[in-house]
Amino acid sequence: MFKGSIVAIVTPFNNGRVDKKALSELVKWHIKNKTDAIVVNGTTGEAPTLSREEQKENIYTVIEASESKIPIIAGVGSNSTEHTIENAKTAISCGVDGLLVVTPYYNKPSQEGLYQHYKRISELSPTPIILYNVPGRTGVSLKTETVLRLAELKNVVGLKEAGGDFKMVMDLAASLKNFSILCGDDALNLPMAVIGACGAISVTANVVPNLLSKMYKLIERGDFEGAKKIHLRLRYLNSILFIESNPIPVKAVLSLMKKIKNELRLPLTPISKDNMKKIRSIIDKHYSEIYKL
Repeated sequence: MFKGSIVAIVTPFNNGRVDKKALSELVKWHIKNKTDAIVVNGTTGEAPTLSREEQKENIYTVIEASESKIPIIAGVGSNSTEHTIENAKTAISCGVDGLLVVTPYYNKPSQEGLYQHYKRISELSPTPIILYNVPGRTGVSLKTETVLRLAELKNVVGLKEAGGDFKMVMDLAASLKNFSILCGDDALNLPMAVIGACGAISVTANVVPNLLSKMYKLIERGDFEGAKKIHLRLRYLNSILFIESNPIPVKAVLSLMKKIKNELRLPLTPISKDNMKKIRSIIDKHYSEIYKL
């Protein structure tokens, strides 16, 4: 069961190429700070701009750096079922522990189409699958009834919910056992945990893995008051990291922390000067300790 603080790790670039050294160092840093699992090749990792060979190399790099100390989940989704299966086969051959599969975007399948999409992937993949619902990016949303149907498939083990559907989270938590409900919106991490989520696939964990890990350890122990203090403390960071499209702001912050270069791939561009000033102001005022992490 996937749970706790799961980082949607960025893909560092250096002069247009994937910076494998920086990526390896990020993985080791996350392990040191007790991150519970790593998602590679997600939206935060700019997977749509990576070649298939780069995606494969990213997976190998993360797995090698992890030294089997932490579960590795690969983002493999696309709006083609067959392409998704090919991506899944590649990730499985690399040795990942799980697959994150986003709902097909742009072509807007029906609920039956979504079910058949995931069912076919499930039939061809022995590796655990996490559904990924993010209607703001894909234009389509999984319904509770569809998730419940999919949860009957033996290797569909969880859902990343990034649509803010609290009712679905409550209904799933009440209906399913041993099913990982993971928050996909850092601003909602604690409230979703209160109603049944067991963790998050987090952007914010890129910057403060120690705090996200501590928060979910407190939640697991039932200390929601302690978790609340951390969640409220992170409210400015959770907000500023989405001042522009993800992962533009989080890469800007990581560059301030000297973890990576502030480099993205088109069509994404580095953060605007005005927003960089806002980020520096928030970091300096509320989170200056991250410069030492």
